[in-house]
Amino acid sequence: MNRTLTIIKPDAFGSGKAGRIIAHLEGAGFRVVAARVMHLTTSQAQEFYGVHRERPFYGSLVSFMTSGQCMPMVLERADAVAELRRVIGATDPAQAEEGTVRRLYAESKERNAIHASDSDDNAARESRFFFAETELIANA
Repeated sequence: MNRTLTIIKPDAFGSGKAGRIIAHLEGAGFRVVAARVMHLTTSQAQEFYGVHRERPFYGSLVSFMTSGQCMPMVLERADAVAELRRVIGATDPAQAEEGTVRRLYAESKERNAIHASDSDDNAARESRFFFAETELIANA
């Protein structure tokens, strides 16, 4: 078993889709290890998405992620990073496979419902951004 981080983004959280997304993830074999509801500050969003600082979409991403509440979660299952990315689908919901989270719940490429870590290293780093080690150990 290994872990990954996901965030139900403000578009999906604010429109009442969080429960359906969590049920979808649990139905795909994920176990929720840690979760919280929060409203990211601008500095938190800038730090979290700092890897994209030079990309043209960085400013709009930060604005979007601070536009409402979101729900970071640490999930666990075998091959968690790759499986989560498969289950959520392509960034653009129009290109996502049928039955994926983004195909079902995303509004657009920019308002795409959910974030998923892209590697085991980033999953660990991103999980530590939102959760103290003690929150993750207690649920091991």
